[in-house]
Amino acid sequence: MGALEGMRILDMTQYEAGTSCTQALGFLGADVVKVEAPEFGDPGRRVGLGKDGGYSAYFCNWNANKRSIALDLRTEAGKKLFFDLVPKFDVFVENYGPGVVERLGIDYETLSALHPGLIHARLKGFGTSGPYAHYKSFDMVAQAAAGAFSVTGEPEGKPLIPGPTTGDSGTGVQLAMAILAAYIQRGRTGEGQSIEISMQEAMTYYMRTRIATGSAWGQEAASRTGTGGGLPPVDLYPCKPFGPNDWIYLMPITAGQWDEICAVIDRPDLVVDERFANPRDRFEHRDEVYEIFSSWTRERTKVEAMEAMAEAGVPCSAVLDTAELHSDRHLVERGFVHHLDLPLHGEVPLLGFAPRLSNSDVPMTAPPLLGEHTREVLAEDLGLAADALDALADEGAIG
Repeated sequence: MGALEGMRILDMTQYEAGTSCTQALGFLGADVVKVEAPEFGDPGRRVGLGKDGGYSAYFCNWNANKRSIALDLRTEAGKKLFFDLVPKFDVFVENYGPGVVERLGIDYETLSALHPGLIHARLKGFGTSGPYAHYKSFDMVAQAAAGAFSVTGEPEGKPLIPGPTTGDSGTGVQLAMAILAAYIQRGRTGEGQSIEISMQEAMTYYMRTRIATGSAWGQEAASRTGTGGGLPPVDLYPCKPFGPNDWIYLMPITAGQWDEICAVIDRPDLVVDERFANPRDRFEHRDEVYEIFSSWTRERTKVEAMEAMAEAGVPCSAVLDTAELHSDRHLVERGFVHHLDLPLHGEVPLLGFAPRLSNSDVPMTAPPLLGEHTREVLAEDLGLAADALDALADEGAIG
């Protein structure tokens, strides 16, 4: 069984921040029913440059292990269906822009009156209070507001956009953890509650190390460190055949690891060389240190360099690109790369979910087509017969 089997999520999320939250819970076994507007659905369905319209790769990556129902909440019949569904679920999750939920009339006060045990979760760019509460936000806006841009880039260069979208997905996973905490609390008290999370505030959690080591309790601004991020020889080094991602990142930080890395490149003399006796000395001669190690990496591919260094105990990794992740022999052997046969796309690889529970088995299931499970869910939860569903479809309440 799945660890969260029996837990039911009514999912009114879009794009990535909210969808990552509900997908994480789905990967752990919760029944996630995604409520979408007929015709277009989650706008994330159309993110990207492909011809796959409402079933984009972006949507598929964030919406596996969910079911989709299409309800038009602008109609009285559609809204009534939604309200009838609420008591059947444990959790409601939304990440609409400021004021949208209030205009739709599906705020916490309204829904908790229908279902006092409901856990009502909201994900907002800047929260629902404070001077920024009405500001709109997307992933990189949250990252800029949380300091992530300020520590990314070369020391003398301009701030750079970080690669990972932790403003969205990092916030979503924190919200999922909060939902689980509220779910456990409800098991003790029988009471639901409202949860709010701010993307700006959530992102600062991933900044704590840089804040702690570089800002002197908020009296200074942490600096950008480029590719170094530590004392030499911590850095990125080029490898054959010198493509854009043919690099290895070396991160030896202990005295023992310095000895090991010198042994790997067959330079035991460096261990006793006074110029490199300690980290501060190596910093003074950092250009020379870089040339010594880069001359070794340039003779090898990034995988050859990684295997030699890692086998000797040196913390390091080849810079894997997003294509290589799907064929990385380590991830493949661990079963992290799943292959699903999807509409429009055929058989494609999708990366899995990192937590592994020894007594919980939840297979990855295909992301839903828009409204794919509308009739199934309404028949199961509300007992609606086929003729009633036909009538609702005819009046535009469902898609």
